Amino acid sequence: MVPRFPIFGILAGILIAASPVVAQAQGPKAAPERPQKKPPQPPPKLPNVGADRTRGLDFLFGALKAAPDEASAKHVEARIWAIWLQTPSDTAALLMSRAKAAMDAKQPDVALKLLDAIIKLRPEYIEAWNRRATIYYLQNDYTRSIADIEQVLSREPRHFGALAGLGMIMQDLGDDRRALEAFRKALAVNPHLERVPELVKTLTEKVEGRDI
Repeated sequence: MVPRFPIFGILAGILIAASPVVAQAQGPKAAPERPQKKPPQPPPKLPNVGADRTRGLDFLFGALKAAPDEASAKHVEARIWAIWLQTPSDTAALLMSRAKAAMDAKQPDVALKLLDAIIKLRPEYIEAWNRRATIYYLQNDYTRSIADIEQVLSREPRHFGALAGLGMIMQDLGDDRRALEAFRKALAVNPHLERVPELVKTLTEKVEGRDI
């Protein structure tokens, strides 16, 4: 059961904390930029999707594997992200949009407070866990990032973004075998992930050796 919280009190406090989002980013606490290492993210514009979440996702994951080209795959992938980002809570949706604005403004500490509030309010909402895992990853806080990724995958084992992110962490930690395992799982779900096939090829040669 989701614990009860004074929602409006939480929301008021969080929005006050988030109000400087449009101002300058916090200096020394801002996370370093790692644009080339960012895990897969949802596209800026997402399509409208129906409310039948489970049936819709099952169908879309099948369509993603069968997509004949990259354009078709990206269309299906966007619909999957749209379903993942859906929440029945207007409060959580508002806090999520504020968290995104905070990250765009390079204010990760503000974003983390907002995501903490969402997770307390809606712990079943996997994209709050996933987005917080991404921030922790960008801050090199691998322990917390992995913990949040585990929360995502316990609720949605097919989350290719979380799987790819786990692979990146394992690679950064020098655990090439576990990185390869995570990347392979991500590709098994979404064969159209950018850069991941190259990573799998490189790590396969490194971990398992070249074919004779």
